[in-house]
Amino acid sequence: MKTNWKPFTTLILFLFLQIHCAATLHKTGISLERYRSDLETKSVLVEGLEWKYTEKTGTTETILAVHGFGGDKDHWTRFSRHLPKEFRVITPDLPGFGESDKPEGLNYTQEAQADRLYQFTEILGLKEFHIAGNSMGGGIAGIFAAKYPKKVKSLILFDNAGIKSPTPSEMQTIELSGKPSPLLLTSPEDFDRLLGFTFVKPPYLPGFLKTYFANKSFANREWNASILKQIRKEGYVLEKKLIEIQAPTLAIWGKEDKVIHYTVMDVLKQKLKPRLETVLLENMGHAPMIEDPKLSAKLVQDWILNLDRQTK
Repeated sequence: MKTNWKPFTTLILFLFLQIHCAATLHKTGISLERYRSDLETKSVLVEGLEWKYTEKTGTTETILAVHGFGGDKDHWTRFSRHLPKEFRVITPDLPGFGESDKPEGLNYTQEAQADRLYQFTEILGLKEFHIAGNSMGGGIAGIFAAKYPKKVKSLILFDNAGIKSPTPSEMQTIELSGKPSPLLLTSPEDFDRLLGFTFVKPPYLPGFLKTYFANKSFANREWNASILKQIRKEGYVLEKKLIEIQAPTLAIWGKEDKVIHYTVMDVLKQKLKPRLETVLLENMGHAPMIEDPKLSAKLVQDWILNLDRQTK
């Protein structure tokens, strides 16, 4: 009996083309976003690890922006677009995330990443700059500012981790009940739930991009869970180091943040006054620089320019 392989071969070809097209469309879309923000994709080897990062050239101020847990350098792409052209912006993928190396057995705690970030800045020859971070990246940026004060002109925190909030967040309540973290997908279809948990108004994503990110996030679930376990075990390390931060600090928070409650800013006010400025944004979630990149960039721009005027 002769087997007809044509239908099977056609199906395999169709699936291959669908996957290939989705990946190609994703890369094209991301490349276009970076191009519109004047960002160039680069890579550098730091202590045996390859770091991928984007950079916008500038002649005045330099901002080093650090993404959060499960994120990557493109969390800052649209934010960078709204900053003055004179600002230099560098946004790395931390090891373990994005397109950077992800060796198993490495320490991925916030403090370990802050020390790696220092080596990254040394390789790039960065002397003095503003460092910004969101969520986990905010915790890393804060630790960096505490440990390497001579490099940091100012610290900019977006809904940062590393500090225990006086009022538990919705995520803390869920995790304390013994349920899995809301940051980890249970299936690709769970991606919409994650977007709704993170944002008040989730950024628009075309269907093919949403499918791509959903599948990618679910595929990385166990890897991300292992890193999250390390961070949870590390504890609130930034809170212990706040007293060491010398740089003027801007803290921006979404009032509707379900991941980290905005009352973390009360702790910052106790420890960082008078060199702290805070902004609480109504109807905003956990990542303002994604949810409203134009407003976030304006707040950061005004902050930096005001600091410049004060030092002149």
